[in-house]
This record gives sequence, structure tokens and C-alpha cells, in this order.
Amino acid sequence: MCGIAGLIDPRLSTDALRQAADAMTDALARRGPDGRGVWCDPERGVALGHRRLAIVDPSPSGAQPMTSADGRWIVTYNGELYDAPERRPALEAAGHAFRGTSDTEVLVELITRHGVAAALDRVEGIFAFAAWDRAEARLWLARDRMGVKPLYYRAVEGRLLFGSQLGALTACPGPAAEIDPAAVSSLLRHGYVPAPGSIYAGIRKLEAGRLLSWRPGETPRIEPYWSLDAVIAQGRAHPFDGSPEEAADRLETLLSAAVRRQLMSDVPLGALLSGGIDSSTIAALMAEAGPKPRTFAAGFIEDPRFDESPHAAAIARHLGTDHTTIPIGEAEALALVEHLPGIFDEPLADPSGLPTHLLCAAVRRAGITVALSGDGGDELFSGYDRYRLARRFAGRIEPVPRPLRVLAAGAVRHLPDRAAALLAGALPEPWGGPDAMDRLRKAGAQLPGTGFDLYRRLLTLNPAAQALTRGAPGLPTPMDDPGDGPLGGLPLDARMRRLDSLAYLPDDVLAKVDRASMAVGLEARVPLLDRAVVAFAWSLPETILTREGRPKWPLRAVLARHVPPALFERRKQGFAPPLASWLRGPLRGYARDILMGRDAGGGFLDRARVHTMLDEHLAGSHNHAVGLWPLLTFEAWRLAQRP
Repeated sequence: MCGIAGLIDPRLSTDALRQAADAMTDALARRGPDGRGVWCDPERGVALGHRRLAIVDPSPSGAQPMTSADGRWIVTYNGELYDAPERRPALEAAGHAFRGTSDTEVLVELITRHGVAAALDRVEGIFAFAAWDRAEARLWLARDRMGVKPLYYRAVEGRLLFGSQLGALTACPGPAAEIDPAAVSSLLRHGYVPAPGSIYAGIRKLEAGRLLSWRPGETPRIEPYWSLDAVIAQGRAHPFDGSPEEAADRLETLLSAAVRRQLMSDVPLGALLSGGIDSSTIAALMAEAGPKPRTFAAGFIEDPRFDESPHAAAIARHLGTDHTTIPIGEAEALALVEHLPGIFDEPLADPSGLPTHLLCAAVRRAGITVALSGDGGDELFSGYDRYRLARRFAGRIEPVPRPLRVLAAGAVRHLPDRAAALLAGALPEPWGGPDAMDRLRKAGAQLPGTGFDLYRRLLTLNPAAQALTRGAPGLPTPMDDPGDGPLGGLPLDARMRRLDSLAYLPDDVLAKVDRASMAVGLEARVPLLDRAVVAFAWSLPETILTREGRPKWPLRAVLARHVPPALFERRKQGFAPPLASWLRGPLRGYARDILMGRDAGGGFLDRARVHTMLDEHLAGSHNHAVGLWPLLTFEAWRLAQRP
């Protein structure tokens, strides 16, 4: 994994072009601590930059930007092609003499022989790259199918900039980028800025599975070279027709092959093991595939409610891995809060980014450069609790006539505080507890809606995001899909999984892991998002995905062949810190300083509404933690951008 950057601006002088490319490339130094390269063609005004994290072929023969053997193509590339060894024989038979063992060389020669689009159709991996065609004076940008690796670009005033992170683009001299109020509204609503938007107006994310081509004087042309919706349609048109046990057999075969391919590395490799089903399955297949793997788990030793490390350690003992528990204390996590804007570059309000980064940093200090993770399992195999709640709502509440539900919602809304408190106090776990009255009123507000409405509400951090941002509407997002498109007939479960795979997975989960890991030079790989595994998951009927009330049944069945179910069959736990108590305790002063300072909001936020939210939370009358965190995230990031 690496960092890539570049620009095309024919108006720049040779010195100005080089200086801009140097600044953009150096802004990505943490993504690639092992090497640096810049290629320039001053006559065309083209410069490509690369920061290297050497994984495969760490010798100079793998250095980038890399030129094709015929001299036509220049590529700067961030990623791994897991099937590169399988592609080499055909290239050698066609006459190519390899200089080294780098997968970058495989990519550039595939492009030389087949073109960019056809090369993309052939390869399996996670990547973002730029390819400059010297013959046609055309730039191509591409991003992997599921959006594991990031890529930003900006086309303005006859030039185009691109980079792995926003910081590369803003490091380039030229017109300043302005914060987009619509992006701020989306950030407060979702906790992330949905692609193809970014926090800056005019700077875009290339969406997953997309290919961009551009030459000076043109408008960027963007086309999908792969479509999740096409995969979903194919899976539903030709569903898996075997038994559940046969489905588990097929999944194990596909996932084992993906894990084996992703063990390719010339540097130390390990796995992130939370003790949950997804990461435990990956660790189990790693242990079966080769030498004893190293596994790592975060241990929240100060708060057993969030500490899964004993479960992870038990699974590691059973698998025989070389296991390390990384203790993460509250003081260490709190000290990281003020550094988050520099780590995540674009504001991302996922509080699990704190422990994720601390875990990645410790893994890197332990000498590991590549780590496999279990990300993607919940989206593919219907694992989130919100799916279960939405299905239950659709089955039990939706059938009640809507007028009755509207009346019930009004009754809950107008309950006197004392009556609401008594009712809330009688709620069982997980609905009871200190914030039960707040949960009761929020649940009551959902009664008139549908199961799908509940799903979207559970993913909404601030329902009043537009009001908080002074009336700014949010950016378009798949989450606003009315459900009447080509896939409008999807059942509820598939509809939720699709939207999470298109939005929440790439824009939140994968973005979080990429920034948290690459900030310390650690490459994170995701075997569950292998193309064949994704296609198979979407061919599975809902009756196999969830059996006997247990979600992710195929993954559970695979894991049970390697680990006794008693070690992993338990209530799903999160990976998020206790924000509510932190904001009322050790982060109280930090929150007040940022959200109530003289310049708070910078003109983007409704200060009165923000102050009310904070005051209510600090007083304990409401739990606004999930809504306050994106406000804090934005403000901390905005203040960090000021000169």
C-alpha cells in the first residue's frame, strides 16, 4: 500500500510543476515511509508522484512511478493485485521480460496489452491508480470494486489534480478549496461525507468500481467498469440452489482461496482478531493456510463492557496463533482525540477510529506491515443488529394500522417526564439503563414509519442535520434511494445490505481502516471483499443468510468447522468508546471549548442549536453523544485547517 498523487497543468513551468508534485507527494509521507518517486513530463505539464510502502518486491525494481516496457504508459499505484502471480506467465509468453516481482509491473504491462478497462476486468485486488498514456496524452484514474482504497480528484481551470488523500490536493499551489456546506450537513447526518462528494466543494472522490479518463480541455469522463447492482441482479436471477451445508462448503472454498492469495507478502504479516465471527473466520483460514500466523486484539481492560480481548485470546489459543493483546486505556484514547483531524484528513465521525488507530499503531510497532481484517462480513452476510431490528419492526409493527401507530407515537411524545421515566425504568436490556427515557422517546417517534425507515434512522446521527447547518441540504447519497429503481423489488434485508455496501462500507468502515492503518504505514487487507466472495454472498437466499434466528449463518457454519461455537456464539459487541460518559467527563472541557468558542461553527453551524444540544447532554437530560461527535469532528478538523 502506498500514497499516490499527481497533476496535469500544461501552463506550469518546469520548476513549478516539480515543486507542486513534490508538495503533493510529500503530503502523503505517512502512507509510504519506504520510498518516494516523482515522474514529470514538463512539455505536457504532467507529474505523477508516489510514496511507497514496500510489501511485494521491496527492491528498486518495484519503485514507482513505473514506466511500461514500451515506454507508453506511466503508472503510479496504491494497492495489491492478489492474482499478479497468476498473470505473469501469460505476459512472459507474450514476450515481456520481468524486471522484478512487483505486482505494479504486472498491472502496467496488462494495461499496455489490453488497455485500462480490459486490464481492470482481469485483475483481483484492492487499488487506486493513475495511468498516463503518453501516446494519447490522456490520464486514467481507477478505484477498486468495493472502494477499499481512496482516490480524490479535482478538475478546475483546465487542470486536474489527484491524490490518495485530501491533503495531497490541498498541498498543491492554486485556487483554494472551499468547505461545502452540503458536505457538512451530510457529515452531521451520517458521520461521513458520501462519495462522490468531499468536504470541499469541487474536490471529488472517485467512486468504487469507477474509471475516469481526462485530457486537457475535456470534462472528466467517468464510467463504471464493475457494478455492485449488476452483481446483485445476477445473484437474484441465478440464486444458489443448494442446501445450507453446501453453501457453507462453497463459501469456505472461496474464502480460503481469497485468504491464501492475500497472504502474498515479502514483509511480516498478521491479522486483526476481535474475537467476532468475521475476524475469527479469517484467522482460522490463515492458520490453516500456512505457518502459524500472528494475531492481535485490542483490550479495553478498564471497561469490561467493551472488552472482547478474552474472547479473542481464547480463539487464538484454539487456533494456535502467536497472539498479542494490545491494552488500550482511556487516557491513551483521550489523548488521541485532538490528533484525529491529522490522521483522518477528511472529517470522519466514527468514534471506533480511536481504538482502530491505536491498535494499528501497536501492530506496526510489533514489526507487522500487513494485517488481514474481517471487514465486510456484516454487509455481505446480514450481520448488523439494525437489520434484525428493522425486520422485526416490519414483521410486528408495520401490520398495525398506521393511524393507530401515529396515535401511539403521539402518546409517547406527550408522556409527562415522570411517567416516561417510570416506563423507561421498566425496560429490559439493552433498552434500559441511564439513557432509557431518551431511547423510549426516540423509539416512539419511529412508530408511524416502516422497517426501512427504522433502518435509515438507526444510521442517522443527527436527524436535524439540515437545521444544524443553517438550512444546508445534504449531498446525494444511496441512503436516499426511494426504492423504485431497477432493484426496487428487493426484499427489506437485501435492500439494507445493498445500501450499506454502497455507502456505509466504503465511506465509513473502509475509509476509517484505511486512514487509521496507513497513518502508521500498515496495510490492511479484506479477504471477505474478494470479488468471488461478494458475488457468492449476493446469490444466497435470505433463508440461508439467517437461519434459526442467527444472522451470518454461512460464516458461522464455516467458523464452526475450525472453532467450537461456544467460543464465538455470544451477543455482538461494538468497537466504540463510551462517548456519552466521556463527553460528560474527561472531554467536557474539550467539547465546550470547541463548540462554544468565539469562532465556533465558522458560519456553517447554527450556534444556538449546537449549544442547546451540548447543554442538554452535559446536564444529563438527553443523550446526544452520537449527534455531538460529528459536530466535534467537523469543528476540530475545521480549526486544524486554519493557517
